[in-house]
This record gives sequence, C-alpha cells and structure tokens, in this order.
Amino acid sequence: MTGAAGFIGAFIAERLLQSGRRVVGIDNLNDYYDPALKEARLDRLRQHPGFAFERIDISDTRDVEDLFARIRPRIVAHMAAQAGVSYSIENPHAYGASNLTGFLNILEGCRAVTTRHLVYASSSSVYGGNARVPFSVHDSVDHPVSLYAATKKANELMAHSYAALYGLPMTGLRFFTVYGPWGRPDMAVWKFTRAILAGEPITVNNHGKMWRDFTYIDDIAEAVIRLLDLPASPEPAFDRMAPDPGSSWAPHRVYNIGNRRPEALMDLIALIEREIGREAIVQMRPLPPGEVLETSADTTELEAVTGFRPSTPLAEGIARFVRWYREYHAV
Repeated sequence: MTGAAGFIGAFIAERLLQSGRRVVGIDNLNDYYDPALKEARLDRLRQHPGFAFERIDISDTRDVEDLFARIRPRIVAHMAAQAGVSYSIENPHAYGASNLTGFLNILEGCRAVTTRHLVYASSSSVYGGNARVPFSVHDSVDHPVSLYAATKKANELMAHSYAALYGLPMTGLRFFTVYGPWGRPDMAVWKFTRAILAGEPITVNNHGKMWRDFTYIDDIAEAVIRLLDLPASPEPAFDRMAPDPGSSWAPHRVYNIGNRRPEALMDLIALIEREIGREAIVQMRPLPPGEVLETSADTTELEAVTGFRPSTPLAEGIARFVRWYREYHAV
C-alpha cells in the first residue's frame, strides 16, 4: 500500500487490516501538509499486528526496487501521489517526481515480481474541460486543465502500456472530491470548517457557482477494497477501429468512484454552518486557473463489476467530519 499515511490510503489500509489481511505501508511523510496528521493516521494503523511501515519515497528508484524484491507483493494498492490542483501550478516539479517518476517505479516493481493486480489512484480531474455531465469512463479525457490532471491522465496511459506489454492486470480509479474524518487540510471541507470555527473568512471560488460530486471516504474505501480482488481482464469484443476509452483488449480498466450527485458549493457551506452553529464570513473570487465548474460521476461500470454504489448523503458525511474535527483539534 503506497501512500499509507495519506487520507485515502490510511482508510483502505485500516479496512484491510480489520479483515485480517497483512499490509505493508509505505509513505515519504512529506510536508505538503502537516506531517503530524500523517503520523496520527499511522499510529492508528500500527495498532494492528498485520501492519508494517517503511518510510520510502516512490520517486527513489533504488529504494522501490529493493522494496519489491524483498516483499514481492501479490496485490499493490497505489494511493501515493502529489495531490492538489493549485499546488501543481506553484510547484510543477513535485508532480513530475512523484506522479510520473514515482508511478513508473511502481509499474517497474509490479513487472519485476509479476503482481496479480495493481490498483492505482487516478482522479476526476482527468475529465478536464469536458462540459457534458455526468462524466463517463467512455468519454475522451484529452483536455486537462491542470498539470495535476495531466499527470493522472499520464498514469492511466502508462498503466495501460504495461498491461498491454506484460499482461499485468491494472485498474485506475477516478476519485471524485473525497472528504471525511482524517481528511486533507488543503481540501475545501477542511478549510471551510477550520475558518468558520475560528471566525475567519472563507474564500469561495467563482462566486459560489460551482458544483462537486462529494464522495465520503467510507464509500471510497469500500469500492477500492472490492476492486482489489477483481483483476482487470481483456475485452474480447474490443473494436480497434472504434476504440472505446472505457475498455481495452489489454487487462486495464478505469472506474469512476463518486456519489453520483453534484452538490452546489454554497450548499456545502450551509451544511458546515449548520453543524458548527455559526455563519461563514464569505469572500467571493473568480474561478482560479486549473479549476472546473462541475464534476459528476457516472458509476455504471463500477456498480456492474462490484455491485456497489457510493451513497452517503453529504449532510451525513459533513456531520461526521465536523464532529471528528472538533474532537481531533479539541475545539
């Protein structure tokens, strides 16, 4: 499990450990956000006897080679990446190192030990400039609007090439705006909650005229765990004369994991206000570079393969997050 100290990785690792599986977690514990939060997530995982942790940067080729040679994993859940749209504009080289070189190192590790399945994190951001919603895995994703999105699209292409060359099953997961307890401080739910509790202003993009398919972390973890044991397989009926972006003759697939319901940004703020019992001080601004107006997931393929569809209502998820936030920060 890469990115084991990260938000999504820690949740998936804990679920696997609770089911009795052994997990080797790796993370570089970088300071993109407070490493203390990452350490706190790891402390929860260390309570399970089946967990082992190694501090490794996936962009270090030699360390990754050594890791795969030592543990020879049968299944790899690759959740490590440099996240964030706006940060990719400020520090693009971090994305090249982690999301491109790092991902290549993971692919090479899987090839070296012939893993049974690689499940890796992609992102809804790959849909970029697409305006037709809901987003479908059958849509073209050739128009990214941020470097972060471009690296995630590149990951999908790289994984497909290894699936085609070596027959290694690979599955990409396009996550849609994940939130919940133990989340990331750079995400809107966390930032808005912190600021409202502190009586500080919040910055609202595009004057509030934005919609996001907010997906609760438990739904994300459930979908990922179900897919881990369902290796991608070739599509015998794949038509090379009219190639479908959502299918392949190689053992590679991509799935949307989203709540299937775009929520207005202002409705999100209202829910946080209600849980906290205080109104936000709102500062409006135009749409920043790299952001999109709306995301919405078509999860037809996910449901067909796993029998699962994310469904946690936003109001319920926000209530859980605010309770956790108050407890974690003793607010």
